[in-house]
This record gives sequence, structure tokens and C-alpha cells, in this order.
Amino acid sequence: MDIINKTIEISTKGETDIVDITGEVQKLFDQAALNKGLCTVFVPGATGGVSTIEFEPGVVRDIKDALEKVAPREAFYSHNTKWGDGNGVAHVRAALMKPSLSIPFSGGALSLGTWQQIVFMDFDTRPRQRSIVVQFIGV
Repeated sequence: MDIINKTIEISTKGETDIVDITGEVQKLFDQAALNKGLCTVFVPGATGGVSTIEFEPGVVRDIKDALEKVAPREAFYSHNTKWGDGNGVAHVRAALMKPSLSIPFSGGALSLGTWQQIVFMDFDTRPRQRSIVVQFIGV
């Protein structure tokens, strides 16, 4: 059993920027040269999340619209009162979307569906440099 840890570095725009990272994860997976096991994608920090979607403009817009309904940008957030940084909405959205994702792999391939891409979502209120941890456990 091998455990391989890698990192993806990306620049984001903030404000619910949704970035397709499938290619980067696939490249790291190919380098790992494992046959079967589990890939975990993890976002350190409290204002980002990961998920899988069909990465196309309509779905990206739908996710942004849905999050605006569930956690509106202009709502009152106690975090903003305590810290004064104005990104309470980012913390709530990140908690709803979650910081990690597990993807099984077998036969030397990630088990993603035909229209399923891995995305990083930056909910912070400003552009950021982000590090995303990718860990492969397998043989």
C-alpha cells in the first residue's frame, strides 16, 4: 500500500469562483501510477470547498444562484461583527459545501462519471492563492 501526498496551487478570484481542477488531479494520479485505491482532495482553510459537477456555464451559474439563496452575500453574519473581515458568507458557504472529496480508483483510472469534473470553490471575498491537498492511498 502506498500513500502519496501532492499539492495543487491555484489562483482564484474569490466571490464563489468555481475552478475545474480535474486535469490537475488527473495529472497527479497519472504520476502516482497506482492501480486501485482512494484519492482524497482536501482544501485547507475555512473559506473554500470541493465537489463534483458537470463543469459547464449553466451548472456553474446554478450553483452560484443556489448558494446565494441559501447563504446570501448581503445577510447578517455574526462572524463579520466579531472579526470585521466581511467574509462570514464565505465561512457559511464553505461549511455547506465541505472541504474534502473522496474518489475511488481502480484499473488505473479515477472513477469519475462521463460528465463529472472535480471543482474547487473559493467563497472568500477576495482573490486568493490556494493550495489543495491531493492524497492517493492505494496499490
